[in-house]
Amino acid sequence: MTPTAFAGVAQARQLLPPVLRDWVGRLGGELSRICGYQLGLCDAQGKPVRGDAGKLIRPAFSLMCSAAAGGDVADALPVGAAIELLHNASLIHDDIMDGDRSRRHRPTAWVQFGVAQALLAGDALIALGFEVLASRQHPAAPSSVAELARTLRRLAIGQQSDLRFESEQNIGIEDCLAMLDGKTGALLGCACRLGVSQAAVPPDWADRFELFGGHLGVAFQLVDDVLGIWGDPAVTGKPVGSDLRARKKSAPVVAALLAGTTASKRLARLYASSDDLSDDKVAVLAELVEDAGGRRWALAEADRRVSTAWELLDPLDLDAAGRRGLAELTDALTARRY
Repeated sequence: MTPTAFAGVAQARQLLPPVLRDWVGRLGGELSRICGYQLGLCDAQGKPVRGDAGKLIRPAFSLMCSAAAGGDVADALPVGAAIELLHNASLIHDDIMDGDRSRRHRPTAWVQFGVAQALLAGDALIALGFEVLASRQHPAAPSSVAELARTLRRLAIGQQSDLRFESEQNIGIEDCLAMLDGKTGALLGCACRLGVSQAAVPPDWADRFELFGGHLGVAFQLVDDVLGIWGDPAVTGKPVGSDLRARKKSAPVVAALLAGTTASKRLARLYASSDDLSDDKVAVLAELVEDAGGRRWALAEADRRVSTAWELLDPLDLDAAGRRGLAELTDALTARRY
């Protein structure tokens, strides 16, 4: 099932693009075109396109969390826009750091426009995210800006850990999960927290929703790491085995390296080698990770995270339709095959 089949995502894809176009348009000139391209709002020449925006999963969670708490979707739209702007800024920077040349079945921003221009576009998207929240006339606006800043700090720390793992040999499972929590869990947790904060709810609800989103974010990244090794490029938009070819220590690889099996030892030797990896060798690496239990562990941990997330919300008196929407989004996030 594609993401647009879920009500929350369909709602986000209907309501968010006009808001995003408005804010990106305020940049003007080349920055507006590059940011619009990154967000899927226009092509490389700046011509508007329809139906090619990102999945908008994160802002969809903001809207659905607000609905589940009895809030007004209109109040959550700026929050969703800010989250999507920050998310795409992180994607631009990640693609540059990782050397990824394609995303969403087309060239990444740095490939299309150059590294310098892409970096500026990423910075501009971060600035827009804060401006969207700061310009609101809403009681939650000041705290929302502070939460977005805290999230940006956690994102930077998570990404730095991801880069550090490339050169470190002894990475533990807890180290890996902490990195995922910062790199991916932080932003989804923020999306959920800011969404519910737009409604009149008890003080502890925001904390619960942030933890809920954080666990789901880690689960999402675990599934994404699995797709990065075994996913279909025609569906994921990324070359097959790209993470293995770059010798990234993604979660399935870390789990496999720590398994202590014969496959683990062979995997470690190949990862330590500086030889170029042919398609055949990448296929061998994928087999070794699976044989050592990396794939099985990652998917089991993703399931555990989803269960833990829902335990946080089960005691709350949520709007029934909003809760169903959140459940659908959770399925879209962790059981996806796109």
